[in-house]
Amino acid sequence: MTFDLGLILGSLPEVLAAAWVTIVMWLASAAMGAALGFVLALLRRYGGRAAAWPILGFVTVIRGTPFLIQLFLLYYSGPSIGIDLDPTGSGLLSLSIYASAYFCEIFTGGFAAIPRGHVEAAICVGLSRAQIVARILVPEMALLVLPACVNMTILMMKETAVLSIVTVPELTLVITAIGSRTFAFAEALFLLAIAYWVLTEATGRLGRFAEGALARYRLA
Repeated sequence: MTFDLGLILGSLPEVLAAAWVTIVMWLASAAMGAALGFVLALLRRYGGRAAAWPILGFVTVIRGTPFLIQLFLLYYSGPSIGIDLDPTGSGLLSLSIYASAYFCEIFTGGFAAIPRGHVEAAICVGLSRAQIVARILVPEMALLVLPACVNMTILMMKETAVLSIVTVPELTLVITAIGSRTFAFAEALFLLAIAYWVLTEATGRLGRFAEGALARYRLA
């Protein structure tokens, strides 16, 4: 047998459609997960014990269980509690919830790393709590946690492959299906690895550019 990528590239429109699904699922879940994680981190910091303990429990459970199990629970058990979603909806929601727990920990650590003197100085000049969060905590925290957020975003991109288990038509499902149809398994897996590598490198470079831009903005 010979290694022939043409067997896979002959189905390029299917591959590009699957890549688009992967990118949309990835970026949408990253945005929703980061937004929810940020809200949870704020509530954990300022909501008192009534909010901190349930959030801590949520984060512990989500981080302590495999994403595949969470996906199965939502997709197969969701209808029994009124959450009846198609594979794409289940995948997007489960990936967002999964990411939110990790982003919550990242943002919580970022808030904790800000020197207390900065907050005390803001209080001394009469800034309200909302102004302290918007003008002091968020800008400083963003620079501190950006590398961790980029790494988490990359990990989420790789986790989209798990969505193939519930038939979301993303890259892993489509390319492996093409490999099964053409018996070009090695070519399919090689192309799949290249696709994820390209997305990973692009995200890493964009993250480094954003980190440099944010650092220059902070110095200015």
